[in-house]
Amino acid sequence: MSDILKVENLEVVYNDVVLVLKGLSLSCPRGEITALLGANGAGKSTTLKAISGLLETEDGKVTDGSIVYNDEPIQGIIPEKIVRKGVFQVMEGRRIFEDLTVEENLKCGAFTRPRSEIAGSMEKVYDYFPRLKERRKQLAGYMSGGEQQMCAIGRAIMARPELLLLDEPSLGLAPMLVEEIFDIIKKFNAAEDVTVLLVEQNARAALSVAKQAYIMENGRVVMDGTATDLLNNPDVQEFYLGMGQSGDKRSYRDVKHYRRRKRWLG
Repeated sequence: MSDILKVENLEVVYNDVVLVLKGLSLSCPRGEITALLGANGAGKSTTLKAISGLLETEDGKVTDGSIVYNDEPIQGIIPEKIVRKGVFQVMEGRRIFEDLTVEENLKCGAFTRPRSEIAGSMEKVYDYFPRLKERRKQLAGYMSGGEQQMCAIGRAIMARPELLLLDEPSLGLAPMLVEEIFDIIKKFNAAEDVTVLLVEQNARAALSVAKQAYIMENGRVVMDGTATDLLNNPDVQEFYLGMGQSGDKRSYRDVKHYRRRKRWLG
């Protein structure tokens, strides 16, 4: 299977002094879900912003390496053109337009699409998220966090992306809603053949839907493999799933010194 996205030896600097990504490389097979895992500050969101062209809004820039989408280099291209090429990012924290209705938010995702296609795409979103149809005339700012996340993902679906970048879709959601959101992501991926690059701190949820995954630490990839292999890896179980080799939960005291114990950093 061919890769729709290839990132090789990527370096990103903020404010011309802070090196955030340090030779990062990853690839996304076409039509599959790839997870990018790691703790806060590992560089996961920066990776997505580098791909979608949003680094400049935060005084960041790619200083080395390449980002190739559909066999075409896209680093340095403005975000609007990247969206038109088929890449759409759902930002961390949802970033919906609170003063617009749900329906108006969804239409914003279709700004690159012909008007004749909008109604059909809207119905598709409502099929995935029936609650949005019930609230389509409601101001988005008055919805719950879970409903706002549905709206943000629905807005992305309206763009009909080939590559969907999802940044922390489980952030701030109750466990039942997390399960619902990830089920819909999996269904959307399978039904629409859309490639998904999923950034998550909830490693268990991400690995439950992904085919392959990468783990980041300090701006670089330190481990990768199939989701199944990583789920069964003792280090991943301990440091990202909170489980020891015996299957028992580890206390924070046991885990907090993990950096010096990680075999992949040794």
